[in-house]
Amino acid sequence: MSFSDAGGPPAGDLTPDGELTPDGDDSPESDGWDDDDHVPAGRAGAVLAYLASSLVETPDQVKVVASEARNSTKLTLSVAPGDVGRVIGRRGRVAQAIRTVVRAAGVRDGQDVQVDIAD
Repeated sequence: MSFSDAGGPPAGDLTPDGELTPDGDDSPESDGWDDDDHVPAGRAGAVLAYLASSLVETPDQVKVVASEARNSTKLTLSVAPGDVGRVIGRRGRVAQAIRTVVRAAGVRDGQDVQVDIAD
């Protein structure tokens, strides 16, 4: 299954090891990702964008911005104002679940990832 089938971030296929591989040219000059579809912070950023896009009513307004902090990567998630409640959930349970899954994806890449949800 590719992420594009589910309406999520960059197109590609999952390998048997769970790696996301880009579609397109395999030449060294091309990494296979479209610049418009590039999601920051590797797997963790892609997982965050996919989860958020799946939860909100306006997935085209989902934006993930990565910034380097001391020893970690900070991912800031922005969604449409009407979708913030969907991403946070009751008592912040959805937000905490998103943070847990994204942190696990980052660990797989050897990154310490923190997720911030912009209001």
